[in-house]
Amino acid sequence: MKVLVTGGLGFVGSNLVDRLCEEGHQVTVIDNLCSESSSRQYMRDDVEYWIDDIRNLMNAKYANLKFDVVYHLAALARIQPSFKDPLTYLSIDIQGTATVCEFARHSSSRLVYAGSSSAYAGHFLNPYAFAKYTGEQVCQLYHEVYGMSTVAARFFNVYGDRQPTKGTYATVVGIFEGLTKLGKPLTITSDGEQRRDFTHIDDIVSGFLALGEKDWSQNDTTWIFNIGTGKNYSINELAEMFGGEIEYIPARPGEARNTLADSTLLTEHTGWNPKGSLQKYVSDFLENCK
Repeated sequence: MKVLVTGGLGFVGSNLVDRLCEEGHQVTVIDNLCSESSSRQYMRDDVEYWIDDIRNLMNAKYANLKFDVVYHLAALARIQPSFKDPLTYLSIDIQGTATVCEFARHSSSRLVYAGSSSAYAGHFLNPYAFAKYTGEQVCQLYHEVYGMSTVAARFFNVYGDRQPTKGTYATVVGIFEGLTKLGKPLTITSDGEQRRDFTHIDDIVSGFLALGEKDWSQNDTTWIFNIGTGKNYSINELAEMFGGEIEYIPARPGEARNTLADSTLLTEHTGWNPKGSLQKYVSDFLENCK
């Protein structure tokens, strides 16, 4: 297939691109390299790259280009930075998504949208959750009005290869990895009893790909799918896996207390099942650190 991946130089996007290329698809990426998790180091010789903002996709230079599938991952991520710059989050994650949908409509492409489990904690809990949830609504609008094949996948706490380990985009698993390598205490917000469904990047990619293989234009009932393991761990339990000292820091606003995926519908519609083990992942990381 001819595939366009937005945000294809980021953590999840670059892993998705690698898998698409391994499967023999013709891949194009659009990424503006503005995210802390994006890197030119993830570029491949067999992929065409457009270093540009997704909000420019309707410009003339991209007109008349056709793709079978658009995997839409480009977005501003993470909760805490969204409090400081809500307008940019709303612009990129909502207006940007609308532009990608319009491009996919003109390109006659199926569209797979990367949503977020933050939607379950409340749409108005923080600007990021609101922007990602509204992006889903934009995709549904294009399905309802234009009959497009659009589907959304809500990711649950992704970890694994290429995850950011520092900065505002870092994942908690990535942060713990970075602190462990430096021999510093693991920092835990609040009491550490908040629970997360940690999902390995390979499972995220395989679930996302499975959704892109089907035409959802005639689907009238289910179009939002969860990609998670169905098992969650407290941050304290995660820290115990890593070992070492722990330092508790104040709670942060806008954070969900618990996340837990029910991926039954994804399994029923695609046959997908998670394979990653958080405990094995951390054990392997610690073994490699010796």
